[in-house]
Amino acid sequence: MIGDDFLDTARVAARFLRHPAVARAWPEPSALPEFSVGGLAGHLAYQVLALPRILDAPVPAEPTIGLLDHYAHVAWIGADLDADINVRIRDSGEETAAEGPKALAGAVDAAIIGLAVSLAATPIERPVRIPLWGPWSLTLEDLLVTRMMELAVHSDDLAVSIGVPTPRLSESSVDIVLRLLTRLAARRHGPTAVMRSLSRAERAPKSIAAF
Repeated sequence: MIGDDFLDTARVAARFLRHPAVARAWPEPSALPEFSVGGLAGHLAYQVLALPRILDAPVPAEPTIGLLDHYAHVAWIGADLDADINVRIRDSGEETAAEGPKALAGAVDAAIIGLAVSLAATPIERPVRIPLWGPWSLTLEDLLVTRMMELAVHSDDLAVSIGVPTPRLSESSVDIVLRLLTRLAARRHGPTAVMRSLSRAERAPKSIAAF
């Protein structure tokens, strides 16, 4: 079930936040431009910490759209580094991490404990939203897919930033994340480009990046 896969992914990220190298490199620049390691860790943690507030909020009145339509509307895709949306994302990461690595990891651990109960009690069809997005909602199922992708990608960003191996996710979690990224890549570059990249190196395009 998607809730279980999300929780598994969140637990991997939570353990990774306690890696000693994260604390040692906390104030240093990360692999992402303009993000410190601490700010990147805060952004990673936000993918879990935002969920309790989202689930506690009233059912949104905004229209519910599909998963790929969501990525057609978000402002951060293709935005300049200094665009307002990216500045807000970086500032939010730094604010989330302001109390340091130990407090951040503890907050994520506590959130996961609560989410294990609340996710089990919430229908996956329930509309939910993050106000930062814009005037639309997603089903809880689709929201969890987006957060799993964020957790997977930013765990890799953090691992590269501190020079350690990327945490391994469960097979089912990897399947969910790769399915989303592959669909986004096919929409952006066309299915033939993705097929060639995966099967014919001699005809592969330079990039099939999803974003």
